[in-house]
Amino acid sequence: MNKFTTIAAALLTLAASASAQVFYNADELPLYGKAREDTKERYERLPAEFEGRSRDAVWYLGRNSAGLYIRFRSNSTAIWCRWTAKFGNHMNHQTLVGTRGVDLYTLTAKNEWRFMAAGKPNINGKTTTDKIIGNMTPEWREYMLYLPLYDGVTSLEIGVDSTATVEQPLVDLPKTDKPIVMYGTSILQGGCANRPGMCHTSIISRKLNREVINLGFSGNALLDYEIAELIAAVKDPALIVFDYVPNAWDYLISGEEGEKFYRIVRDAHPDVPILFLEDPHFSHYEWDSFIKTEVDKKNAAQRALFKKLKKQGEKNIWYLKSDDMVGHDNEPFVESTHFTDLGMMRYAEWLLPHIKRHMKK
Repeated sequence: MNKFTTIAAALLTLAASASAQVFYNADELPLYGKAREDTKERYERLPAEFEGRSRDAVWYLGRNSAGLYIRFRSNSTAIWCRWTAKFGNHMNHQTLVGTRGVDLYTLTAKNEWRFMAAGKPNINGKTTTDKIIGNMTPEWREYMLYLPLYDGVTSLEIGVDSTATVEQPLVDLPKTDKPIVMYGTSILQGGCANRPGMCHTSIISRKLNREVINLGFSGNALLDYEIAELIAAVKDPALIVFDYVPNAWDYLISGEEGEKFYRIVRDAHPDVPILFLEDPHFSHYEWDSFIKTEVDKKNAAQRALFKKLKKQGEKNIWYLKSDDMVGHDNEPFVESTHFTDLGMMRYAEWLLPHIKRHMKK
């Protein structure tokens, strides 16, 4: 064997070694985006005690992992992910990656998060093993992996080269002290982002480098009091966003439910700023008379609640009209109601200045 053959064999051995993967259980890695840690299973959003107490639909949606993400660092040339979906959900208006896929971000030298690639779930079967990215230089990088928006996760593993390792993150970003808490509907849960990281709550989190807790419950933001108690349990939030209007009926908002929901939160967080948001003007708002009437009634009820609270002397509450929420060209919608990635980005960019202006520093 000549020296060139020896070198070639060594390079092939090195390449084979680098391509072999070892999987690490993500249960050992930090998980963020939860209001409380005492969930029934790790990758869920509602406390275990809510089972049987919450409405069935709310409990089910709370088992979706919307807004949750794990943090780690690795020196691998490739990153794999192996995960098992809890339900195996499919939807006809959202990509499978957005519904039950994962996506990966890395931290730049400027402490900015950059999207790398997404993990694509199996069309058939709940368990997926996917190589998210490869052919990188073997250097240490900080990573953030977002979990599915409209499904849950029963197991999660990170795969790396057999010559590399997965470790705890060294950089404390996004910041976890003084999180932002957002309560809302299917749009807030992530409908219909193409991938998890494009949900507007996650965009805001990256832009601010601060943890955002996603309490979006598709079709079920109906001012359930236990959700107000969950918001009340969050330690020292910087800001709370009430974005429930697309779901909540006008009589709930302007009735005792709206004020009681607010009081539960305010009693626990007397100095935390709260933003009240309106219903968006959906793409069919201009033509569908029923939708226009419903949106106008709900927004009127939200304004009435806000004015009532202000008249009672409530401070540090702010009201945002939805006129300019996602632009005026009707392009940010999937069907007529839920946001595309364009809608999510416009929504985040519209909301960010208000969050920066009002949040507790």
